[in-house]
Amino acid sequence: MALSEKERQLMDEGVILPLMEQFYTIQGEGFHTGKAAYFIRLGGCDIGCHWCDTKLSWNPDLFPPVAATEIVEKALEAGTKDLVITGGEPLMYNLTLLTALLKEKGFTLYLETSGAHPLQGTFDWICLSPKRDKPPLPAIYPLADELKVIIETEEDLRWGEENAGRVREGCHLFLQPEWKRHREILPAIIDYVKKHPRWRISLQTHKFMRIP
Repeated sequence: MALSEKERQLMDEGVILPLMEQFYTIQGEGFHTGKAAYFIRLGGCDIGCHWCDTKLSWNPDLFPPVAATEIVEKALEAGTKDLVITGGEPLMYNLTLLTALLKEKGFTLYLETSGAHPLQGTFDWICLSPKRDKPPLPAIYPLADELKVIIETEEDLRWGEENAGRVREGCHLFLQPEWKRHREILPAIIDYVKKHPRWRISLQTHKFMRIP
């Protein structure tokens, strides 16, 4: 859907955003696994990982822009103040207004990002999931609370170490098997974590539980 010039300006300002979906569920991955959380998923991604499980989110034109104020009002109905902003790649957009409005309402904000775009917005927790095809910007590494590296092949373990060398001390380190190959690659991940115990294993538990 083509945007008007006015809509593009509003999108640049973060007044409207391409909302793919928003829903209340259980966080399935990483440090906060098992916690009830409200998710805001924005459409649009310019990385295009071949193993992505939300490829529908790549094209922002599929999702009519929604006012940030409307997104916040809907989130208030959830019954939790833990809120995750994800994508797609959410940092393709200016999230300053959205996060300010959410913080005014008392939400604790978690970001899931590849780090390939500048950070715009205020967050309590940043989960950085770096991608080879479009690596993170240097400025995001010291801000990451959690580094979550997707492992498809054993070569990805070296990629994980490269990124671990750039985050701050105290950043939580996770290796997560790519879902379609988790049975094949898990033994290598388990062996690696036993030899390098600063890492932990993240599993996509929401898929095992068959929830969004």
